[in-house]
Amino acid sequence: MDTTANNDFFKQNVLGHPAGLFILFFTEMWERFSYYGMRAILVLFLTSSLADGGWAWPRANALALYGTYTAMVYLTPIVGGFVADKYLGHRKSVLLGAFIMTLGHASMALESATFLYIGLLCLIMGNGFFKPNMTSIVSQMYKDHPEKKDGAYTIFYMGVNSGAFIGMMLCGYMGEKVGWSWGFGLAGIFMFFGMIMFYLAQPIFGSIGMKPINTGNVNALTDDGDKRNPFTTVDKILISITATLALVWVINDPMSKIYNSNIFGNSTNAGYVILFALLIFLFILFSRILRYSPVTRDRMFAVVIIAFFYMLFWASFEQAGGSMTIFAKDYMDRSLTGDFGFIFKVFNTLLTVVPLGIITWVLFKLFKVTYKDYTPANLVLSFSFLIVWGIVIWMLYREFSLTNSEVQASWFQILNSFFIISLAPLFSKVWESKYNPPGAFKYAIGLIFLGLGFASLAYGTTGIPLGAKAASVSMLWLVLAYLFHTMGELCISPVGLSYVSKLVPGRMIAIMFGIWYLAVAIGNKLAGTLGGRIDEIVTEHGMTYFFLIFTIVPFGAAVLIFILNPLLRKLMHNVK
Repeated sequence: MDTTANNDFFKQNVLGHPAGLFILFFTEMWERFSYYGMRAILVLFLTSSLADGGWAWPRANALALYGTYTAMVYLTPIVGGFVADKYLGHRKSVLLGAFIMTLGHASMALESATFLYIGLLCLIMGNGFFKPNMTSIVSQMYKDHPEKKDGAYTIFYMGVNSGAFIGMMLCGYMGEKVGWSWGFGLAGIFMFFGMIMFYLAQPIFGSIGMKPINTGNVNALTDDGDKRNPFTTVDKILISITATLALVWVINDPMSKIYNSNIFGNSTNAGYVILFALLIFLFILFSRILRYSPVTRDRMFAVVIIAFFYMLFWASFEQAGGSMTIFAKDYMDRSLTGDFGFIFKVFNTLLTVVPLGIITWVLFKLFKVTYKDYTPANLVLSFSFLIVWGIVIWMLYREFSLTNSEVQASWFQILNSFFIISLAPLFSKVWESKYNPPGAFKYAIGLIFLGLGFASLAYGTTGIPLGAKAASVSMLWLVLAYLFHTMGELCISPVGLSYVSKLVPGRMIAIMFGIWYLAVAIGNKLAGTLGGRIDEIVTEHGMTYFFLIFTIVPFGAAVLIFILNPLLRKLMHNVK
């Protein structure tokens, strides 16, 4: 990379960072708007009654599809990153991913079974091209300015949460209060705006992300004295077998429930197949790790242990878009009248307008710096914000004009992004202070917070009769759950990625991040599978029992990782 060209980025400065970072900020914001906006209403749409415009699917079917979708979203970036590095380059991959996702949202807005599956497939594929390459462009931009990289990723992460926040707010409202097609369509419209803006603003990045990265001589000696560990023919055959079996199983799971047609014959055979695929995967993983030098081997074992607990965390945390949303829709008293209704309207107005006002201020700062050089991109971005403000003003006016208010079920999902934005600076200060605990302790604390969130739901649902399909539980318990879950996420999510980068040699980063995303994918699929049993468990044991399962598992995992802390420290070999 041309260092001089890289330094030129800082000539167009916005809040101490190159203007190009904020182009990425807004592109990522619109993508997260579309992803989380659609995610907020997918299960609600599938399970809502025909009278409410939904498809009246059984909850198990809807959550099986939801789990498969969210799992595959975390698998395709492995392929998308590889294709970008070897063939397309990061910028073309981002544009291709954004275009495919736009088609996916448009397809889902048609509300037919065929177009639903086509839409989800497009979103999965598009995300694979988009997700890994945005962060890669940020990394390349700051290659010669590592001291500014932490601040850059913090700003970028705020774009992620801002998009998720606004997307769940607006798509959720439009989907539940106006029509499901409006919610799905709105997600696609802003993905389209993000794609056009990024395309028009490309010159701001210079040569960054244009060409595939030259990884150099793969036969060169490593810096740490380790022998290289290329994939053998047997490795490749086993990887192909386990990947094929796992992919077929993940797709077959919702299809067997929805259409009552199981590729493997029955659920027992399907269980044997995925168990066999898991055993092959574990054999490949551990046989490869054992080929490395003792220190590298130990550190990779530490990453695998941490990834296992990360998987358990997401299996519970991702109930947010599934069983917790169903709980909000059918088991909670969401109606507000009198003073309580007015207080909520004021709170909701501030909750919407203040963050959007801050983001608009950032847009204004970018506009002043880049308008002359990148006028079309700025006009597209400004126009998209005018539409957002128009929808927000209409939504708030409409709610204030109503005598009684009903909080839409998807509204509670925005609390995660709100709490992240509010609490992230506090947690960051603690991690930088003398009170910063070891990584295993952070995991244990995060899992305890996660368990406490479900414990609050378990306690709040004690009055629901056995097998009830509806109830009127106070909203307070779900708000507390999202607060505790977010605190758990802030303890766990950044720590895991940090450890992968520290423990694994640079030449193996790609494969270990692949394993990391695989752990997240398995966690998401488990979330859908376990959440899909909500009706069965509630009928036999009650709603409190259902949430106690997600209370006990994180608590047990927290105790286990606390016990494993001495082993992890030994395996890490002084990496902190």
